Amino acid sequence: MPRTPLVIIALFFIIGGIAHFFMADFFIMAMPNYLAYHKELVIISGIFEILGAIGLLIPKTRLLAGYGLMVLIVAVYPANINMALHPEKYHDISAFFLYLRLPVQLLFIWFVWWAITPERIEKNR
Repeated sequence: MPRTPLVIIALFFIIGGIAHFFMADFFIMAMPNYLAYHKELVIISGIFEILGAIGLLIPKTRLLAGYGLMVLIVAVYPANINMALHPEKYHDISAFFLYLRLPVQLLFIWFVWWAITPERIEKNR
């Protein structure tokens, strides 16, 4: 049975990954202009969110999935920065929340790191 933090993280990423397909326009709008293939990147990141979430729940793939999700958080960080820099595009989201999300993303990396600690320790034994 997976530990509670792993389930929380997995649910977060499964819901977020699915949202990439049902709310693709929102995620595309968040993409920085200097990146190409916005729709494709949104789809790819959604797929990897779902795969990472599932991987966290499987003991044999948990460590790799955790590292992958941490890399994914870093990879999508430019979109979060872009959102914070252009709050006028997001009428339903306060600028304060858009800026607050930036350090919260870093905390979420730590949360994933902490959640896979037993597997990291076991691997190093």
